[in-house]
Amino acid sequence: MYENFISQRIASLRAQKNVSAREMSLAIGQNSSYINRIENRIAQPSMQSFFYICEYLSISPGEFFDTENRFPEKLSALISSLKTLDSEQLDIVISVVNGLSKKR
Repeated sequence: MYENFISQRIASLRAQKNVSAREMSLAIGQNSSYINRIENRIAQPSMQSFFYICEYLSISPGEFFDTENRFPEKLSALISSLKTLDSEQLDIVISVVNGLSKKR
């Protein structure tokens, strides 16, 4: 079960970042086929590699496993920005988001 989840989640998040499996493999210090092998369920990442993968994707391990969060890198960046706002500004953002959600 988790073998499929991990491979599919890495492939999905990598595609969102618009990078090749080769590019990602090399960026995290692995051989050029490393991510491809994980995505094809030939290999599983070690814990250390998993943390490097999360770091490369700019997400936390918790965000990696949060399947309701389809765009963890974008949401993480948004949350970082929201932390700099005051209470009144946050109320405005909440109103905008609520308005957008109702339009669905």
